Amino acid sequence: MAMTALGGSPVRTTGDLPAVGSTAPEFTLTGSDLSDVTRPDGRRVVLNIFPSVDTGVCAASVRRFNELAAGLPDTSVICVSADLPFALARFCGAEGIDNVTAASTFRSTFGEDFGVRMVDGGFRGLLARAVVVLDEGGTVLHTQVVPEIAHEPDYDAAVTALG
Repeated sequence: MAMTALGGSPVRTTGDLPAVGSTAPEFTLTGSDLSDVTRPDGRRVVLNIFPSVDTGVCAASVRRFNELAAGLPDTSVICVSADLPFALARFCGAEGIDNVTAASTFRSTFGEDFGVRMVDGGFRGLLARAVVVLDEGGTVLHTQVVPEIAHEPDYDAAVTALG
């Protein structure tokens, strides 16, 4: 079980992120247009996982990964939260987010499969802030559960993991 914190108070998750070197679980998320979002074949993937796009730090991570994605060849960035697809579509449209795919867990077991659903605190049921980087075959290259939900992820470490 991974640990993070909300305002300094410890928060447990349902499990641990997949180990570096392991194959990531398959997933089907729901895109902002209600279509299925799965791991794209033959592309590297960055999963930007967060509680809700309607919080400042989460919104900042989507904006930053959107900027970074423009310069990451053969890489798809998927921003994953428990937000409804309609909220993700609203945010991405208003912010001009077009280099990443926003996807919702509302029809999936992603939070449990990746060990990131929070089981404690005011955000319980939402996803912990985390990053998972996968190679073209779905092998995990890098993971991070951010120690404090109010902090942004280590963008440089995620990009460096892509090589």
